Amino acid sequence: MDLFPLIRPVLTRLDPEFAHNLTLGALKVGLGPRARITDPVSLAVDVLGLRFANPIGIAAGFDKNGEVPDAMLALGMGFAEVGTVTPRPQAGNPRPRLFRLTEARAVINRFGFNNEGHAALRARLEARRGRGGVVGVNIGANKDAGDRIADYEAGIATFEGLASYFVVNISSPNTPGLRSLQSRGELETLVGRVLAARKGKTPILLKIAPDLNGEELADIAAVALAGPLDGLIVSNTTIARAGLVAGPLAHETGGLSGHPLMTMSTVVLREIYRLTQGRLPIIGAGGVSSGADAYAKIRAGASLVQLYTALAFEGPGLVTRIKQELAALLLADGFASIADAIGADHRQEK
Repeated sequence: MDLFPLIRPVLTRLDPEFAHNLTLGALKVGLGPRARITDPVSLAVDVLGLRFANPIGIAAGFDKNGEVPDAMLALGMGFAEVGTVTPRPQAGNPRPRLFRLTEARAVINRFGFNNEGHAALRARLEARRGRGGVVGVNIGANKDAGDRIADYEAGIATFEGLASYFVVNISSPNTPGLRSLQSRGELETLVGRVLAARKGKTPILLKIAPDLNGEELADIAAVALAGPLDGLIVSNTTIARAGLVAGPLAHETGGLSGHPLMTMSTVVLREIYRLTQGRLPIIGAGGVSSGADAYAKIRAGASLVQLYTALAFEGPGLVTRIKQELAALLLADGFASIADAIGADHRQEK
């Protein structure tokens, strides 16, 4: 039974960050729902050298400290991404730092990589060894780091052997100067050092912003292919507001996520797929709240899809609905699997 419709009125009256922490607490003590149906074979994906039962995952930011990845997998997600985690614990930016834009089905956050640090997350991941499931680790840099790239190298060293994959997060708008690492020169240095820090074969992906122009996207694609990186996540939150949201909270500083980001992030995803010629796996994130949204990301070039904000508005039952809708859309278009649909829009354009 989905209890979310009953508790939603209570949660929406609470401070957004308190409500989020309350949700994490409930999941930690086993109060989260469990998926009751087996995923259709058509939803299985083999990518990044990993097997995903379905392409729907929880994005970074929901579980910064790796407290509930197994609860999210039990919910029916094909994978969970924890973090963003930095070498040393940090409190993040002052509160309030999370704002609901209910009518737009969006939120603005300016958390600033608040997390408990590498040691705490490593202990939790060590404790879940042998449980299975795809759990990625999203790594970042401390706000006051003298050498930010060294913080990413430390993340690789700390979690290699524990992470199913890594995400190098250089696109959060809430750490001053972080997004400058997306510029070509700095990105080449970052990618070279991060890849050199990896001793094994754990996939390394780069998470980019949706606010980049055509030249910046071309540079990122070129560096990613030359690295070579194992994949990209498109995209993080946006600093844009015009044409996306309005109202008294719209101009709060921070990154905007949720429904208004769907079209913007998918346009960038489609362009990155074109620039990389489909040679790099892409995880599509930003505004996903239905099977149709997930399908649009996949047809634009995504191999996997992440969500987060929509769960806050629609509850855990959303995961099952998305998978059911996605399976139906694949069948309607004559695709036997997710793999057959990846980048389908580009093939139609030729």
